[in-house]
Amino acid sequence: MHDKSFIELEIIRVLKTVFDPEIPVDIYELGLIYETKLDEDFNLYVKMTLTSPACPVAGSLPGDVKKKLKNIKQIKDVIVDLVWDPPWDKDRMSEEARLELGFY
Repeated sequence: MHDKSFIELEIIRVLKTVFDPEIPVDIYELGLIYETKLDEDFNLYVKMTLTSPACPVAGSLPGDVKKKLKNIKQIKDVIVDLVWDPPWDKDRMSEEARLELGFY
């Protein structure tokens, strides 16, 4: 039996290891992750965005996210849904990210 709450914490931990190469803050703190859903069969759905549709890593970052999350041994499959609505803005950033980027 897997502890779902432990796996959900592990998902966040892994997301915090993925960085937008142009910004020195991880994608979780940047607010690029809109939603994560772990179903009863331990399949993971991730809804995410990027800072801009013109982001140079638009083609690779979602794949990097999927690859890292699939390394969590309890997770069977990962679907990363890249969305542009609602658009990302700096209000989605955590306080930690705002401090790091000097928005205070």
